[in-house]
Amino acid sequence: MKNYVLIKETTFEKARKKIVEAKKQNKITIFSSADDELNRKVLEKLEINVLLINLAERKDFQKQRNSGFNHVLAKIAKKNKIIIGINLDEIIGAESKSKANILARVRQNVKLCNKNKLQMEFFSEKYKKDKYDLKALGGILGMPTYMVTNL
Repeated sequence: MKNYVLIKETTFEKARKKIVEAKKQNKITIFSSADDELNRKVLEKLEINVLLINLAERKDFQKQRNSGFNHVLAKIAKKNKIIIGINLDEIIGAESKSKANILARVRQNVKLCNKNKLQMEFFSEKYKKDKYDLKALGGILGMPTYMVTNL
């Protein structure tokens, strides 16, 4: 039986109802949305455990990658003790060109999380990976040892 609930919603009210329901069941809540404003609102106001950032469908800016995570979200996540999730399904299932872009966005998020001393985790629904493989991938992506040891 799963001890977590993955919540993918487009509106704050629906997300709030599902998060409250998951908290009543004492399950780990993982929230994921394509809307950056909704991610920030949920980070600030609701009690979640993991924020899973989707990176596959994003368009980069002219001189910077659009990773869906910034220093403001990092400070909010640090204050509320929220773990930042990396969607392993997106990385494994992507084509080679888009996979390179996704990995570059993940590296950018790793740098931000390292700067703010946030914890990161890999999350996958489809694939079961060995913890040593995940630690190796984390090391390649630039995760410091305190992040890699908790994977």
